[in-house]
Amino acid sequence: MVLEGIWICRRTCRLRAPLEHFLADNGLEPCEAGELILKRVFTSAGANRQFINGSPTSLQVLSDLGEWLVDIHGPHDHQSLFRTARQLDLLDAHAGIGEAREAFAQAFDRQAALEADRAALVVDDRTYAQRLDLLRHQVSEITTAHLQPGEEESVTEEHRRAQNAAQLLETAHGALSILAESDDALVTRAGHLGRLIQDLARLDPGAADLLSAHEQAAGLLQELQTGLTHYVDRVELDPARLQELEERLNLIQSLRRKYGSTVSAVLAFGEEARLDLAQLEGREGELTRLNAELAALDGELRRLGQALTSARRMAIPKLAKAVVAQLRDLGFKRSEFDVGLGVLESPQRSGYDVTEFLFAPNPGEPARPLRAIASSGELARVMLALKTVLAAQDDIPVLVFDEVDANVGGETAHAVGEKMQQIGRRRQVLCITHLAPVAATADSHFVVTKVMKDGRTVTEIEAVEGAARAEELARMLGGGDAARRHAEALLAERSR
Repeated sequence: MVLEGIWICRRTCRLRAPLEHFLADNGLEPCEAGELILKRVFTSAGANRQFINGSPTSLQVLSDLGEWLVDIHGPHDHQSLFRTARQLDLLDAHAGIGEAREAFAQAFDRQAALEADRAALVVDDRTYAQRLDLLRHQVSEITTAHLQPGEEESVTEEHRRAQNAAQLLETAHGALSILAESDDALVTRAGHLGRLIQDLARLDPGAADLLSAHEQAAGLLQELQTGLTHYVDRVELDPARLQELEERLNLIQSLRRKYGSTVSAVLAFGEEARLDLAQLEGREGELTRLNAELAALDGELRRLGQALTSARRMAIPKLAKAVVAQLRDLGFKRSEFDVGLGVLESPQRSGYDVTEFLFAPNPGEPARPLRAIASSGELARVMLALKTVLAAQDDIPVLVFDEVDANVGGETAHAVGEKMQQIGRRRQVLCITHLAPVAATADSHFVVTKVMKDGRTVTEIEAVEGAARAEELARMLGGGDAARRHAEALLAERSR
């Protein structure tokens, strides 16, 4: 049995992640018509396969891509906001410093490239001398050979003729003998044939066309004779030339074994070796140039990095204040949220800074890293607050919330629903909830149940709409007329 699962992300997802580069780097087809198509095939034999835009790929690549597409917030699930790198991305997006960060990244990449060039030159004297000798030998060997593109084919052809010259001459002379030099040569017999046809034409004018045919045949035989004569003149029995051609072929094949599969590849290798040799011979000057560029670039990186750090420090209080305001609505009346900013010993493409989202759910408790929060219910609501504040900056198009309503009720439940609805205006939100005020804010409502079928427990998902939706909300509220009126009021409030 084979099962296929297909997921399509269209432009409406507004995916701003570097998708094109990701696909190209992993050898995958680009998106067409703004569609990203993911497919998994499950077989009963266990040989599962996965595809991205029709290209086969590994499960790890599919998983990496999934981090840009779906964020799951629930117990024991991966959280993108746990990663400090992701936290820094969101802080920078909130601060609006994308251009400054890109300028730093470009300078960082230039520094890495220059350091790689310098590392290739900074070697010990013995290694340097060995490398220099090798390059000089390679350049000299290829240069003195005076190779020409396509030369091997022409030399091979001439060598084949020279190697078979004696047999070629013997065969060509035999052909000339049959054609023109023997007593019964074809040319002689063609002359006799011509005279007979002329006699025939005199006796019968209707045979005149045969004279024309004979003239054409005789002309062809003459052309063949001329061609064979010229061919014999071109074939030379020259042992010295044969030896020269053999030596040339041996040289070409030797260079191909060392430096490339074709003459063109050997020439390309020689040019690259020549450039490397020139760089090594001018090592001191090149090192001086590289060190000067790196020193200037280091100063530029520090200047750009300081500007990034300053912008981040200015953005932190605004972000923390906005998140705390959302947390107040979600039942954390006295909680605190902050962003810690540390300094790296060596910079990364994002700068010199590392961030850590910090949260203190109760007064008197120290703020702890977001990833250290034990309660899944607390964590889900913190995530909800962050997502609400950062909805415009967070690129992940699909959000799944599980247990976001754990240990909440009353006004907090209404606030959770409102936050979900607010985020849903920008993202696709899937929420697993047991609270009617949360469920009522959704655009679509599905009921998940477990039933027994043929002795097995299976899970069913059913969409509820219209009056059925009010009935389901009433059931979630405990049932009865009062619950029904409350459910209808929740739906009416949502529609306003």
